[in-house]
Amino acid sequence: MKRLLVFVVLLQIILSGTVKADEGMWLPALIEKLNIKQMKQMGLSINAEDIYSINHSSLKDAVVALDHGSCTAELISAEGLLLTNHHCGFDEIQQHSTVEHDYLRDGFWAKTKEEELSNPGKTASFLIRFEDVTSKILPMLNDTMSEEGRRAKVREISSRIEKEATADTPYEGCVQSLYNDNKYYLFVYETFRDIRLVGTPPQSMGKFGGDTDNWMWPRHTCDFSMFRIYCGKDGKPAAYSKDNVPYVPKHHLPISLKGYQKNDFAMVMGYPGSTNRYKTSYGINYTETVTNPVRIKVREEKLRIMKDFMNTSEHARLMYSAKYARSSNYYKYSIGQNKGLHDLNVIEKKKQLEDQFTQWVNATPERKAKYGEALPLIASEYQNVEDEKAMEYMMEAMVRGSEIFYYAYKTSPLNDVLKSEKDKERIHSAVDRVKEGLDDFFKDFDPQTDQKTAASLFRIYQENVAPQYQPTFFKVVKNKYGNDFEKYTKRLYAKSIFGSQQKLVNFLAKPSAKVLEKDPIFQTSIEIFKMLELIRDETAKTTAALSKGNRLFVGGLMEMEADKTFYPDANSSMRLTYGTVNGYVPRDAVWYDYFTTLRGYIEKEIPGDDEFDVPAKLKTLYQAKDFGRYADQDGKLHTCFTTNNDITGGNSGSPVINAKGELIGIAFDGNWEAMSGDLAFENELQKCINVDIRFVLWTIDKMAGAQNLIDEMTIAN
Repeated sequence: MKRLLVFVVLLQIILSGTVKADEGMWLPALIEKLNIKQMKQMGLSINAEDIYSINHSSLKDAVVALDHGSCTAELISAEGLLLTNHHCGFDEIQQHSTVEHDYLRDGFWAKTKEEELSNPGKTASFLIRFEDVTSKILPMLNDTMSEEGRRAKVREISSRIEKEATADTPYEGCVQSLYNDNKYYLFVYETFRDIRLVGTPPQSMGKFGGDTDNWMWPRHTCDFSMFRIYCGKDGKPAAYSKDNVPYVPKHHLPISLKGYQKNDFAMVMGYPGSTNRYKTSYGINYTETVTNPVRIKVREEKLRIMKDFMNTSEHARLMYSAKYARSSNYYKYSIGQNKGLHDLNVIEKKKQLEDQFTQWVNATPERKAKYGEALPLIASEYQNVEDEKAMEYMMEAMVRGSEIFYYAYKTSPLNDVLKSEKDKERIHSAVDRVKEGLDDFFKDFDPQTDQKTAASLFRIYQENVAPQYQPTFFKVVKNKYGNDFEKYTKRLYAKSIFGSQQKLVNFLAKPSAKVLEKDPIFQTSIEIFKMLELIRDETAKTTAALSKGNRLFVGGLMEMEADKTFYPDANSSMRLTYGTVNGYVPRDAVWYDYFTTLRGYIEKEIPGDDEFDVPAKLKTLYQAKDFGRYADQDGKLHTCFTTNNDITGGNSGSPVINAKGELIGIAFDGNWEAMSGDLAFENELQKCINVDIRFVLWTIDKMAGAQNLIDEMTIAN
């Protein structure tokens, strides 16, 4: 009997490990037509109209794009309460933190609405409706048009469609191309601009595991933060005002305390940022040999310099914590993606599809005439990539490298006004625009760290980019400073009005075009962005042909596999993915279960460590087994779980919803073994890592004592 039981358990593990991930980021408006039958077979108990409707409230009305798609959030109360990831609120948490009130270290909880903190610039956008406008655009295009002419015509028609769709409304319209310019869709949004921070656990919970655990499973991270949408008294979007009121949504998600079982249905709704699943082998090779190595090389050095500064004091750590987190996330992602592309033999798989496509195209004269140039166009544009390589280094090492040069470049409009205008009012207005972000910029800016970053990244750029794409000041560094970028940048920062906030404030009190144009940092910034434009012009020469090749290739694929249901690449528009709760086999002889518990959190503890320190109160509650109503039926507090939903960047903070339309978790990461997923979905390995909603509620209730927030929610026991 024991042998039989062991065999059954092993069989379940093996079979569970081979449950395939469900590929596809589907447009919610089309699930009635494309997906609902399969979703019902997998266990969904609500209807398509309950998920997406323009006639009554539906799940789409509870899901918002934060900051126009950088993350996703969901409404969980009738008073505009939003739930998203801790890392999606990290910038705001850091901005509100001081050494005296360190919300990153200690967490923050508003016990009343009056205590909630405003966040200028943060937005939350609702999808109002969706419309296929392909028939309004494609008939106006023809094969005799140049690619630039084609794009111009699309922009012209799209602008007209957007204006007609939003006339006399507070809404925003956006026509986006999907399937590599083979189809076009209109998305209409309503955007709210008064978004206030309500609560966040300490970083030791919200970012538990830090960079070490990032993109990894098993996870125990309580990755969430809370905001609230405010609006005018008429319920419409409004700028921040103390008179604004909490937004009353059309729908908010009920929260399930019942948890989940293996193979339970799960769906994710959100705003995934960008995938390139239709990219060819040529494009994959470029990503693997150029894009990712450049990002890794530059960011590794930038992160080293930031970390050295952050280790000097608590104040320094606070200043650069958000910047470090932003840079490190896709640094590690690039390493993992290259490993995945290699391990999963993605290029060879792409080549096999391209060979099949070529055979299909060559089978008839009509296909050859229509699609014959697709792959040759793409291949030819990847033969010489020196300009594209220069652009990769330009963006990583120059534009996203040192902060001061982009900041200085933004004063170019002031310089133009000072040179051409005598009107004091216009000069005063231009000065005010520079002053607007001055305090925020210098609050988290260390000139010495930035100077070290500039010196090191300039050197990397010089060593890796062809001479014709190097800014002219590189010659000055070579001839006058013996190619010593450290010496050169030290002089720049010492002599420049941008070297400190006080110097810049003094200049703005009495601005002068002569002073600005002679400023060494301003001069250097102008040279950097002139070179950026030159490189952009060079890459534009190949972009048009590449765009045409990709459009023809995807159009041909859709014709070649006419019986297949194609989904569009992610582009920050709302998508739905569906799948099941389950674990996986990452490599030989290893099985990963589908959930983790608070025990694993405790087991990972490294006292005093930046990444694995455990709050004392959490340990006390764990030892007392004080899990309240949030424990699973097994008596344990589940922390995170995995599903096979198809997600990517932008899905961070997305709700994980059960078959009844109830919230069971928050998506926050993908798994290391399938980091190539943005380019090629891996059915056997792709996983979506989620924080269990019960762990979230336990943290709010037991750790924070924020009963006021629990009372707002609709909880299904």
